[in-house]
Parts: sequence; C-alpha cells; structure tokens
Amino acid sequence: MLHIPLLRKGVAYRSLDIVRTPHYSTREPFVEISQANAGLIRRDLLDQHSAKRALAEIPVADLIAICKRAATHFLEGELAVGDDSQTPEDYVRQVSATTGLPHSLVRRNMGKMHGVLAEMEQVLRGLTRNLDLSVLDSGYGSDRGTAVSFFPRAESLGAVLPNNSPGVHSLWIPAFAMKMPLVLKPGSAEPWTPYRIIQALIQAGAPPEVFSFYPCDHAGAGEILRHCGRGMVFGDVASTRVWKNDSRVEVHGPGYSKILIGEDEIENWERYLDVMAESVAGNSGRSCVNASGIWVPRHGREIAEALAQRLAGIVPMKAEDPHAQLAPFADGKVAARISAMIDADLHQPGATDYSARHRGPDRLAQFDNASYLLPTVVHATPDHPLANREFLFPFASVVEIDMNDVPEALGPSLVLTAITNDAALRHRLLSTPLSGRLNFGPIPTGQISWDQPHEGNLFDHLYARRAFQAA
Repeated sequence: MLHIPLLRKGVAYRSLDIVRTPHYSTREPFVEISQANAGLIRRDLLDQHSAKRALAEIPVADLIAICKRAATHFLEGELAVGDDSQTPEDYVRQVSATTGLPHSLVRRNMGKMHGVLAEMEQVLRGLTRNLDLSVLDSGYGSDRGTAVSFFPRAESLGAVLPNNSPGVHSLWIPAFAMKMPLVLKPGSAEPWTPYRIIQALIQAGAPPEVFSFYPCDHAGAGEILRHCGRGMVFGDVASTRVWKNDSRVEVHGPGYSKILIGEDEIENWERYLDVMAESVAGNSGRSCVNASGIWVPRHGREIAEALAQRLAGIVPMKAEDPHAQLAPFADGKVAARISAMIDADLHQPGATDYSARHRGPDRLAQFDNASYLLPTVVHATPDHPLANREFLFPFASVVEIDMNDVPEALGPSLVLTAITNDAALRHRLLSTPLSGRLNFGPIPTGQISWDQPHEGNLFDHLYARRAFQAA
C-alpha cells in the first residue's frame, strides 16, 4: 500500500504510528499516512532558526524563479510520494479516491495551484502593494521615495490544513517566496496536494529543510500553532473558535459569501442567473468563496425557482466522468446529519425548499456506494436560521431585504459580489469592513485575481514594518 511519510525539515520519516485513509466509495484502506505525535513536533520545532536562515540567504528573485519551475513540476511532473512516485494522473486519481472530488474538479484545482506558483511575482506584488521585493533581501529600501524597513514576525509559518478542496493551498504557498519556512499539518483525507507542492518546490531547487510535513491529531495541530511564530488554521466555527482571538493565528472559517442585486438591477435578474449558478455550485460548493446567499430587494421566489431548476441538473456521476460536478461525502453520516439539520430548520416558519420540486423530496442521495447531497436552494426571510448558513455542497438561500439595511443586515462575507450601479449603495459597501473581497458587477464569487488577496493579507501576517532612517 502507498505510504506517505512525515517530512522532518525535508527528511522523510516513517512513523510507527500510522493511519489508513479509506477510499470514499469502497471504504477499503487506500493509503497509509505516518503520524507525528505532539512530542516529536514539539522537539523538532525547538530549532526553527536553521530553516529560516536557509531561506534568508536566497534572494527573493531566485525564490520566485523556483516557484515558476515548480509550477511545471506540479502540473506535469512525476514526483516522489515516499518511496513511490506520482504522475499527474496518479495525483488526480488519489485526491479523488480519498476526498470524493470528481477528476474534472481536481484538475481544475491543479490549474489553480499551477497559477499561483507560476504567477508568484504578481501574487507578491498584490500582497505587498507593489513593494520592491528586494527589500526582503536587504531588510530595508525605498517605497515610492520613502525609506522602509520590514522584519519577520516569526521564524516559520505553521498551517493546519483542511480536506474540503485542494484550492485552499494557494493561500499558504506564497510564504515560501517570502522567505518563511513552512510547517504543515495536512487534512487526514487530503495530504496529497501539500505533499506534491513541497516535492515540486524541492525538485525546482528549494532547500528541503524549509519544509516540515506533520500529519497528526488535534494535539499535534495545537503544538504547531502554539510553537510556530505565525499560524493559519482552516475549519468550521467550532474547530477554529479556540484560535479566534490569537493574533498570531490567521483563522479561515466559513466564508458566508454572497451575491447582492440592487434595486437598479433587480428587474434584470435573469441576466445574472449564470453568475448565481456558478457562484453557488462551482467546485461542488466546497469552497469558502462559494455563494451561500443571494440577497435581493424583490423577486426572491422567482429567483429561487429559476436557480433551483438550473442546479437540478447537477447530479451524482462517476468520478471519472468529465461532466461530473458534484462530490460525495467521504463520511455518509456527515451528509445525513447536514441534511437533517436543514430539514429541521425548514420546519420553522419563513423558509421554503424550492429544490424539492425539481429533485424530489430526498436531498440525500446514494450513488456508486457513496452519499451525496443534491443542490438545494431555499427562499428565506432575513431572520430565518437558513438565511445565512454555509454547507459543503451547493446550497444557497435567496433572501429579500430592504437595500437601506445593507450592508449591516448581510453580516460578514468573505466575498461579496454586488450587482448594482447605485453610487450610494456602492459607497456603503466600500465603507464597511464586513466583506473581505468586494466585486462590483456580475463576477462569480469564486473568480480570483492573483494580485487581489482576500481573507487576510499573508505579507502583513508574516512581516511588520518598522520606522527607519539612514544617514
């Protein structure tokens, strides 16, 4: 059976403690993954300085060049997985086997990883607001005629990573190009992507000792976040709550991303149905940038009906089918529990499931020995429990609201696409801190721009600016 080892400062290490992750459909063990205990992680992290020193000696321009070469290796190369090798097609099949993500969506996410590596210079320009990147080599320089100096807040970045989609790994990759060693705890069902990214970077010339890869339990994850100077954690509200007020840790929880259609455009809502459908169902609804709400001043029931009818065409298919758009749940009990939660909320006044008339009464579906949740569109009042909820499948609430209550009534939104030319409404949206990424116009919430970071700024997380003068 294929075995994924730990990486202790780039050195593969096979642990006596292993976990066997099953295939999502057959439930047969598919891969062995070495596990790091909390004591091993704590001991390894006593020395973070040597890895930091190895990166500090490499110019940023060279690190960017390494990323560009790594982009090709990641997308096209045959790379190591422990004592075995992995072709791109192996990677697609393996990610799909343990997460359920259809092959077509894995390939789409591969393109996203390739993009962030290949366009690393543009990514860093966006994160640093066009700072001359050589400042990270010398520690000081000039920014539009003003003397500047930055210092690292930490000697490494520790990241506790999720299982939901490979795309989230684009958020931590730039740390390498910013001279920050990486200490990664992969998701139990998705170790493949971070491991392959590491191997691609090493193959491209990165010093191996700047990468540590520790599959582990919650205790081990806690050690990583406590002992690395800076951290990132991904998860639901419950699993990330403990780190919410720790300024050293950047928390990536539910996105509650939304589409807002203003009074001036609501009569044209049918023009934007494609944007709504892509925002809700792209990547099988698994991303925090997927829209979970469509907020409008009127025509809510018509929109819910039309969107439900459109999404009803998304049905379970074989993972290898190029038209597959819906991912199963690796644990069928989770799917059943989510569906039951939605049904319980639907019993409260103020919400209607418009998808039921198109898909049938059963949201939970079985196909090819796996559990799926079929796309669900509900119409809800603003105060209903389902008005602002997020789930790991294509789900959206259509909510009617007075535009004078925007933006406060929307609550936090990782991404907000506002389809309006109303200058006053746009000004209110620009003035609020409630949205991490703001799109004006019919832009799908999942559409990204490498020079426009969202959900926190990794450069600001890793570096601080000091007052600086030189005579």
